[in-house]
Amino acid sequence: MRVLLDTHVLLWSLADDPKLSANARRLIEGATDIYVSSASYWELAIKIGLGKLAADLAEIRLNAEQSGYLEVPVTGEHAQATLLLANHHKDPFDRLIIATAITEPMRLLTADSIVAQYTELATLI
Repeated sequence: MRVLLDTHVLLWSLADDPKLSANARRLIEGATDIYVSSASYWELAIKIGLGKLAADLAEIRLNAEQSGYLEVPVTGEHAQATLLLANHHKDPFDRLIIATAITEPMRLLTADSIVAQYTELATLI
């Protein structure tokens, strides 16, 4: 099973945060491949730049790579797929991550109940 981590899940998995549920840990450990969207890194860069998150993006990316996580680039196909999404969620990063999960397809691990409404591929952790 291929797994795509939502941005919060990425941070929690790298930090071994207790917010990451036992179910999420099992899904990550059992995945054949674990992906992070480049949209997540872009989202983090914006939050860091605005002072909303105290983190080192280079370190996050390095830790993800060392953990074996694969970066999936944003493509035109992913962007176009956002047009097919209902307007449950307004966050453009989440919408792009959802569209990526649907397009590829991949199991999306998320802590956001609104994101989980979009597709049966989403697993709320």
